[in-house]
Amino acid sequence: MDADDGFYERLDTGRFLATEATRGPWDPRAQHAGPPAALLGRAVEERPGGRTDLRLARITYEILRPVPIGALEITASVLRSGRGTELVEAALTPEGASGPVMLARALRIRVAEEPVPAVAQGAVVAPPGEAASAPFFPVPWERGYHTAVEPRFVAGAFVEPGPGTCWMRMRVPLVAGEEVRPLDRVLVAADSANGISAALDYGSFVFLNGDLTVHLHRHPVGEWVCVESRTSVDPGGIGLVDARAHDEKGPIGRIAQSLFVAPR
Repeated sequence: MDADDGFYERLDTGRFLATEATRGPWDPRAQHAGPPAALLGRAVEERPGGRTDLRLARITYEILRPVPIGALEITASVLRSGRGTELVEAALTPEGASGPVMLARALRIRVAEEPVPAVAQGAVVAPPGEAASAPFFPVPWERGYHTAVEPRFVAGAFVEPGPGTCWMRMRVPLVAGEEVRPLDRVLVAADSANGISAALDYGSFVFLNGDLTVHLHRHPVGEWVCVESRTSVDPGGIGLVDARAHDEKGPIGRIAQSLFVAPR
């Protein structure tokens, strides 16, 4: 995969073309949810007339249907605006579709004019240079999300059920020819929390997330984002992924996903 490629090509204002780099592991026609999550996050930040004194602190996604590989339209609008916070909604609609297939609601908080004392909870994870390179679980196509990101595991592996801690780095930009932003890095990686801590065998069970929530008290610094993830599953087939997000300086936030779990 050429480093000049991206997950998307920008067609015009609010319109993008998904490339093969977005292809997920389950369906050759559908995207992994990480790239469209990052694209919606960027739409929140790029919204025309958006305030520059606010930073994204929380974003929640509803994944209504699989996101197809093809042309997409992104829209964003403000639901509420106050002195210190702003709530923005963004939608992703495939070209020709009757409605969106993925929605996001983002809370942006005003950055303090004067620094306040920093307080960080959680230990610093071993750096990516000390982590082991590990392939994704077997994927039946040559190009996709699994080749567009680089994973390195500190603990666990994609093919080992149980908790996992994995550093991830984008091999291509979110949008071809455009600079990679800190928010891109964490949102492209966040939806992989489910796979990093898969509690059950891939060959015997499906475990699909219909949502994704990312809380950030700090945006990542550097190329690498670490997801330290754990999955719980109830006999009723409902699961929860709870993960911490890190960069090489320490914790940056948390990730949560709700799972539908069933035998294949």
